[in-house]
Amino acid sequence: MTAAPRPQGLVQTLGGLVLPLGILIIIAMMVLPLPVVLLDLFFVFNILLSLVILMVALYSYRPLDFSSFPNLLLIATIFRLALNVASTRIVLTHGHDGHEAAGKVIQSFGEFVIAGNFIVGLLVFAILVIINLVVITKGSGRVSEVSARFTLDAMPGKQMAIDADLNAGLLTPDQARTRRAEVAAEADFYGSMDGAGKFVKGDAMAGILILAINIVGGILIGTLQHGLSLGQAAETYVLLSIGDGLVAQIPALLLSIATAIIVTRVSSSHDMGGLIKSQIHLRQAWLPVAGVMALIGIVPGMPNAMFLLGAAFCGVIAWFGRTDLNPEAQAVDGEVQGPDALPGPGGEKSPSEGITPDDVTDHAPVSLQIGYGLIPLAGEGGGALVARITAIRREVSKAMGFVVPGVRIRDDLTLSPNQYRIRIGQVIRGEDVVYPDRKLAIPGGTSTRKLKGIEVKDPSFGLDAVWILPHQLAEAEADDHVVVEPESVIATHLSQLLVKHAPDLIGPDDVQTLLDSLSRAAPTLVSAVVPKLIPLHTVTAVLRGLLAERIPIGDLRRILEGLADLSARNLTAAEMAEALRPMLVPLLLQQMTPINVALPLVTLDPELEQLLIRARRQGEEGLMLDTGLAGTVVKSLGDALEDAIGQGKQPVVIVASQLRRAFAQFLRPHLPDAIVLGINELPQSRRVEVVASIGGQSQLPFRRET
Repeated sequence: MTAAPRPQGLVQTLGGLVLPLGILIIIAMMVLPLPVVLLDLFFVFNILLSLVILMVALYSYRPLDFSSFPNLLLIATIFRLALNVASTRIVLTHGHDGHEAAGKVIQSFGEFVIAGNFIVGLLVFAILVIINLVVITKGSGRVSEVSARFTLDAMPGKQMAIDADLNAGLLTPDQARTRRAEVAAEADFYGSMDGAGKFVKGDAMAGILILAINIVGGILIGTLQHGLSLGQAAETYVLLSIGDGLVAQIPALLLSIATAIIVTRVSSSHDMGGLIKSQIHLRQAWLPVAGVMALIGIVPGMPNAMFLLGAAFCGVIAWFGRTDLNPEAQAVDGEVQGPDALPGPGGEKSPSEGITPDDVTDHAPVSLQIGYGLIPLAGEGGGALVARITAIRREVSKAMGFVVPGVRIRDDLTLSPNQYRIRIGQVIRGEDVVYPDRKLAIPGGTSTRKLKGIEVKDPSFGLDAVWILPHQLAEAEADDHVVVEPESVIATHLSQLLVKHAPDLIGPDDVQTLLDSLSRAAPTLVSAVVPKLIPLHTVTAVLRGLLAERIPIGDLRRILEGLADLSARNLTAAEMAEALRPMLVPLLLQQMTPINVALPLVTLDPELEQLLIRARRQGEEGLMLDTGLAGTVVKSLGDALEDAIGQGKQPVVIVASQLRRAFAQFLRPHLPDAIVLGINELPQSRRVEVVASIGGQSQLPFRRET
């Protein structure tokens, strides 16, 4: 026994049949004779449909809110043309019986609207056609064409912006899919509107031709078939034809206006009336208008009362618009309501909802938390900070050889207004304070003036700096200060942390993605090495070891070839990474110094190097140095590197091959940016320049001890 269909499903089924049945009825109207009563009913429905479409266009907030407009426009146009065919058949067939033969609607338009004067009717019809065809239709068609072209041209940029917001953590995947669908729908809509404008133009031209056919055909039929005089035939058929033309032309004019409104509509949070009101209801605009109207009103010979009444009207509007002097300033107040003001996973929750794991766990690999005072830097839907972070991610990804995860930006009310905090995973890796209304000025080599402002240390390089006001920009630049925007300060700090903690940003899933990409170009190599010779977790550990030393892993093909050669030697992941370094170090050096420029080196004195080698032999891991000697080595090496960087050079530290790994581990906590290379890792094709040598008697006291 089957269950009866639910009423809701029946309603949906019947609703889906309305449009197909309506199209069939329209086609039938063009072929079959139509009773006069139905013709009047359809004429009224045509006017009703046009008014509804016009009102919906007026109250839409943005063009996509009425995305079905091109379809409705096509259907309404075909419906009106079908009515023209049906009315033409009735006019030419029964027009000799009198004005009422074609129905009440045509009779009313022919007698009441044009007062029974066919010359007036012809002029009124001609004016309506000119307004529709020459002014509205031509203008809206041009706007549709330009809008469609610009929308299609802007599509790639919009898609890239959505990808950037998604990678920055400002959008969830579902929100990004919705935005992409909106971009595609917008392109489809404006493309359809470009073609829909041709319907309106063709409809207006068809109205002229149908009127001419009705007049000429009616006169011929009246005189030749029904024996009417030329005057009687002209009076009868011209009035009926004009009535028929007007009853069709007025809905056509309404649809043309609706088309023009849709294609010129700007997306906003108001309907068309609210948008116009919000933009013209300004006191600064209405006061001068009131003054000019008052001046014209006191000129002798003018209709003074009307102009003075207009001046009073403008003055009243200016008085009520006094609160709208700065609408933007009013809109800013209360814009940020809490820590969920920026988009993030989970959305907003009411206090009554239970706590979920998403509330206490953040799976974002990289996150940037900002105080509420820094929210304008991110902006609604993306700002300068988002653009800078996207550029930084792209640069770091290219430099390190893997895709750096997206950075999630969220506001945090537990931070001070101008504070930001950078997390890698769940660990806080950096935080500082920036001032969005100021700029950071960093003194150059020839700076002599002390600028007024908030004195701080640059979070990226630890240099002395000053937060200055915008009007001090010229003064700072004239004194050889480097002036940095607040969003660039945050982005540069983030860039350093991404490079420093790159090993924490890559896991087995990321490595598998890199292998899948390589397998398209070298499938045999990938399948032969991973996991047959080297398991995935070992490959991940090797890549992390390389990234810890800032060695790019972009040449994954050579890395896998090297791992295949090392697989039989029973090495640890750290030893494999060390063995791969000589063939990968050139990738790092070409990023630091152009290949046609001598590579700046900082070397160790031979006696100091031998001492460090002996210290390496005494310990299983790292170096075992006296505290005083270790501090002196670090200080001397740090000073040498700082001097070279001050001269615009990026030096590397060169040591004996057997000492490199231990010395790099020794320096990492003290000088994390120092690059330590073994002598065997220097490319033979590169020119070198020794900029400093550490270990002279004036630098280190160890000589006396040995």
